[in-house]
Amino acid sequence: MLKDALDELGRRITRDAKLNLKRVKKGNSSLYKNLDFKVDKNSVVFTLPDYWEYVDAGVKGVGGQKADGSSWKVKKVTNSKFKYRDKMPPLMAFNGWTIKKRIAPRSKTGQFTSRKSLLFAISKSVYHTGIATTDFFTEPVDTNIKNMSDKIAESLVNEVLDKIKFNNLITE
Repeated sequence: MLKDALDELGRRITRDAKLNLKRVKKGNSSLYKNLDFKVDKNSVVFTLPDYWEYVDAGVKGVGGQKADGSSWKVKKVTNSKFKYRDKMPPLMAFNGWTIKKRIAPRSKTGQFTSRKSLLFAISKSVYHTGIATTDFFTEPVDTNIKNMSDKIAESLVNEVLDKIKFNNLITE
């Protein structure tokens, strides 16, 4: 009973989180593909890549001025948990993404340039602008726990009642 309610909760959260990832155009990402859950005893365990929290909560950029004097447009981040301070994100974090998106760096004359310069430019942009908050996972967890709280509580009470045993003494 409780296991069924927790299984339904896990399915709903996973479904809604994947829909949110599609909404923010991350429906083909490893985050989307690796998002899963299992019910273990009396809990729901979600499997997510290590970086899920940064995508969910966002990372505040440092802002500042570009070389041409204009300001960086910082993305909206609704938390203060993660922010760039003095280190840019690692260049190799973007390597697979640029290959997957078939972004080939070229100079103004059309010649191919080094991939490292492209990765540096992307890293610098992310450092200054940040990563926008998506709440792709937080929102489904909050919503579905709120919506299913009565069903989970009822299942828990029924399971506890099933485990109570009575010893009836028969007196004659």
